[in-house]
Amino acid sequence: MAVSRKKAAEKAEISTNQNIKDIIIQALMEKLGRDIVDIDMKGMDNVIFDDFIVCTATSKPHAETLCDYVRELAWKVAHQKPYFVEGLENKEWIILDFFNVIVHIFLQETRDFYNLENLWSDAEITRF
Repeated sequence: MAVSRKKAAEKAEISTNQNIKDIIIQALMEKLGRDIVDIDMKGMDNVIFDDFIVCTATSKPHAETLCDYVRELAWKVAHQKPYFVEGLENKEWIILDFFNVIVHIFLQETRDFYNLENLWSDAEITRF
């Protein structure tokens, strides 16, 4: 019986992670985030999360709108809030931590400078 519960819990966690990832991508697309990318980290060694989702905002107000809408839709659809949000002060790089899914909302200059896709180029990258 314990094995079935464990498998059910693992299945629910995978489903929840996939669901929150899809919700985040949907939110970013609906508010016109640019160059949305999912970096799948599940196959990487020594990484404690499953996905990086990266997108570009056209301005600081747009970055804030993207962040707010991701938070709103995640709560409305999946009853999940990010554990941590950073970057709202300067709005050049906003990070939302949903535990297994990390969201990065960049202004173009900042995204070009940090170039996360190149840093994690050995991971599977999906563009939306």
